[in-house]
Amino acid sequence: MSGNPGGAMKALSPTPPERGSFPLDHEGECSRQMQEYIECLKLVKGENAPNCRLLAKEYLKCRMNNDLMEKDDWKNLGLPEDVPAKKD
Repeated sequence: MSGNPGGAMKALSPTPPERGSFPLDHEGECSRQMQEYIECLKLVKGENAPNCRLLAKEYLKCRMNNDLMEKDDWKNLGLPEDVPAKKD
């Protein structure tokens, strides 16, 4: 007796990971940015400090540039847009 009702086999279709689940960085391309961000979080005891948000942005930018996560707008990731430098 099979474990499937009716004995029919259904094909499994994989689904992509939900937001927040990223491929692992096996090559270590973004490990420096990750370490800097983690150190910042430790220094501020996990508070949402502006300097840590900038490091988070650098880490996510590295991941997007190395195809470790889908490119997205900063506002969708809860981070500020890049401000262009003023020309005098």
